[in-house]
Parts: sequence; C-alpha cells; structure tokens
Amino acid sequence: MTPVMPCSIVRQTELPGITRLFADIAYHPERTARFYHHPLRDLEAFRAAARAVDLPPKRRAALVEALRIQNPPSPALDRLAQSGTFAVATGQQVGLFSGPAYTIYKALHAARLAEWLTAQGLPAVPVFWLATEDHDFAEVDHAWVFNAQHVPAKLEVRRQTGATPVGGVELPAPPIDELRAAMDGLPFADEVAAIVAESYRTGRTMGQAFGDLLRRLLARFDILQLDPMLPAFRELAAPALRSAVEQAPELTALMLDRNRELVEAGYHAQVHVEPQTAFFFLLENGKRLALHRSGSDYQINGRTVSCGELAARAAELSPNALLRPIVQDSMLPTVATILGPAEVAYIAQSEVLYSRILGRMPVTVPRAGFTILDTRSQKRIDRYGLTLADFFHGSEALRERVAAALIPPDLALRLRDTLVDVDAAVERLRARLLAFDPTLEKALGTSARKIRHQVAKIQAKTGREAMRRDERASRDAASLYGLIYPERHLQERIYSILPFIAKHGFELLDRVYESIQLDSADHALLVL
Repeated sequence: MTPVMPCSIVRQTELPGITRLFADIAYHPERTARFYHHPLRDLEAFRAAARAVDLPPKRRAALVEALRIQNPPSPALDRLAQSGTFAVATGQQVGLFSGPAYTIYKALHAARLAEWLTAQGLPAVPVFWLATEDHDFAEVDHAWVFNAQHVPAKLEVRRQTGATPVGGVELPAPPIDELRAAMDGLPFADEVAAIVAESYRTGRTMGQAFGDLLRRLLARFDILQLDPMLPAFRELAAPALRSAVEQAPELTALMLDRNRELVEAGYHAQVHVEPQTAFFFLLENGKRLALHRSGSDYQINGRTVSCGELAARAAELSPNALLRPIVQDSMLPTVATILGPAEVAYIAQSEVLYSRILGRMPVTVPRAGFTILDTRSQKRIDRYGLTLADFFHGSEALRERVAAALIPPDLALRLRDTLVDVDAAVERLRARLLAFDPTLEKALGTSARKIRHQVAKIQAKTGREAMRRDERASRDAASLYGLIYPERHLQERIYSILPFIAKHGFELLDRVYESIQLDSADHALLVL
C-alpha cells in the first residue's frame, strides 16, 4: 500500500480542530474499539466486514438497475452486478462547483481502496453517495477559489429554498464568469471554467450539476454515483427506514446510552439527541419536514402522525445524519466507508443503529487529507523557515514569523543573546535576593517578565521594520497564507478543487490518487 509518489506528512493531532475522539480513531483505535464493529483498518478487518454482507440476488439486481438510471454503462457497474462484489462508499453534500476539495479526496480515496481490495481478493467498486436530501441550502450555495496570487474569492448562487432538499433545487444563472475572473492568472483557468459551464447550466438542479461535474473530473476512476432522491432508491431504502420507525423508542434509548458512554470515556457526542428526536424527516409536497416524537406518535407542523402511518410511508422518509449511513449500507454491499473527521465521530453514535437495524457495519476509514503546494510556495516556506503549524495562528502571526526571519543574522543573534543574558542575570540576582528577603521573589519574577517582554517587543519591531523594507516578503506572507490557511481554514476544507486544477492541470487528480496512503491516517503535504 505504498504510494507511487512520496509526500511529507503531518499528524492529524497537529491540525486545528481535531477532536480527541478522531485522534484516537486515527492513531489509537484500540481505545475506541467498543464504538466500532471493526476498529482496525487492516485486511482482516475488511474481510470480516465482507463476510457479514448478505445481499440477496434480487436486491442486488434492483440496486444495479437503480444505479443504471443515473450512471452510464461502465465496468464498475458490471462488476457490482456480480455476486460477491462489494462497495467502498463515500459521499458529500451536493455543493456549488464540487464543494470543498476534500470531496474529491474522498472519492479518490474510495477508488484507491476499492482497487487495493480487489487486488487482495475482495472485489470492490467505489460508490459516491450524492447527499441530495439535505435541506440546508446555505451550506452548499457557495464555493471558494483563488487567483494566481492566492487571493481567496467566494462565489455564491442565491436562492430561497426553505426546507426543500438541495439536490432538487434548480440553479439560476450559475456564476461561471465570476469563476473565470476569480481564477485570473492560473494557466488552466479557461479549461476548468469550460468544463464547469457544461455541468452547471441554468435550469439544472444542484444534484444534477454536482454529479455531472464529478463524473467529468473523475471519469477515469469509474466511481458510481447514488442519488437517494430517485424513486428507485427510495424503495430500496424503505425497509431500513420502516425498521427505524417501528423501533424508534428502543433506538432512542440506545442512542442516549451511547452518548453517555462517549462522554464518560472522555469523548463527545457529535450529534445531539433528545428523547423526542426523530431519526428521520418526512418528504412531503417537495419539502423535507422535521418530525418530533411524542410517545408512539410524531408531531409535524402542528399535526399528529402515527407510527403506523409513517411506517406505511417509509419510502417518503429521509434519514437524519445518524441514520443515513445505515440506510446507505442497507442498499449497498458496503465493506468500507470513507469519512471525514466529523462523520467518523458520529459513526461512533450510529453503531448502535447499525447493530439493531442492520446487524453489520463496514470498516470506518478516515479520508485522505492534503495540503497542495506548488514548488515556488515550498521554496518560500523554506526561505522563511516555516512549518504548517505556523499558519494556524492567523495572518498577523504569520507575518510576525516571516518578519523574524528577515532580521539580519548578527542582529538576531544579539537579540537572542540579550534574552539569555537577562535570564542569567535574573538567576544570579535571585539567590542573593532570596538570602536578603524571600518576600521579594515575586517582585523579581514580575520584573523579569517585563524585561523579557520589552526585549521581545524590540525584536518584533525590528522584524516589522525588516518586513517594511522587504515588500517581497510581505507579498510572500500574504500569498502563502491565502494558499495554505485561507479564512482561517485548512485549504481542503474551504477551497474547491477547481483552482488547484486550474493551477496544476487535470493530471493533479492522478497525482493525488497516487499519493493516497492506505495504511496511514496522516495529513499529506503534496508539492507539485
């Protein structure tokens, strides 16, 4: 499982926003073993997950027929039709212009893992779940890109949707011209914008445009797409949803117990659950309506709906975040699921639903993560002695760090020596002062900190003056920050993949694919 192309790596624990639960899943899976059926991610774990899959021939045939509705003929579809073929699943909300770059990393990770499993005797194909049912349009109505100077730009498509599932929202005029302008100066910007324009056409839905763009970008990787809003998939999902309705009180009790277990173990419950929480929504009149459980009945918009009525309308239900993976894996012969940090966390909660409804669970695999750099940016990082962690404290802190690297070596040495001399002088004074009057120690400590602070201020001012004299360094700092930590986010969590392709060409996708390390949970720095 060694990549064709080596990358330098950063441990997940060095990245901002990583929870203790995800860190243990990534590096100490034995600590979280009770929350997952297959805590390890070795070949035996995949084989165990495969042995638990039981997809009857008629149901497999129905699945493949449903997939043929939206997928062109492909070897992956033909293989999935064969008994004994498994799925490596992943997915994402159907965002504008393919959403954050990690969407593509998920898809490529699923394709790479499926290829490896097939080589190990577990035939598998990648399947991408288009999260068209979500109804929070504000989460998907925008995309971030950058230009040749790495200046971030936010592109948006305005639309009032209420509780309408986002996958069915028709696009007004997509901001294609704005996309092209925002990627100004990038060598492949026109080619990228042309492909996007083919997918994001006025009148198309968000789900159609998103799926079409992914298919164009990732054509050679033969990744099947699954849109759960299609009627054929609603019918396939109905048995799992009906089971969730019929077992709702027991499932809620199990989930509340699981949340307590997680907290008592020092972790967190990713999704908040209360006794009245429903694990599903009702799709009615083009809306995705929230339900609240009250005993054996449910309240919706001021009216009461019985458990029996909901069970009879199971094909009209839509799972919430906790139930969604169970519904997915009730349809697919899933052996592994590629998930992001938050998703990996809520799967620890969903495990109780897997056990009760499905009786099996795929291997949970943290998705590959990348920070993509060009060689020029890497040289700048080396010139100023920076590390990835230097970017996580804001743009001003980065400027200070770059400024410090600009101070002439002899002056920088003298400033450091001054701090050392101050510390040594204070220590020499401490012994004599304590002998004279021990109560003066606190005053000495306060004064020493003030002296160090003043010397540090002089050091910072010197660096700022050096930065003022070096306009290139100021531009470098802004460019690096805009590329690596825009808007105080990792680039993969905010930027679309599009500006990276516009900068490096479409072969970037192959380079990412080749660089995915299946036996590592680390974040990779990929220099192109």
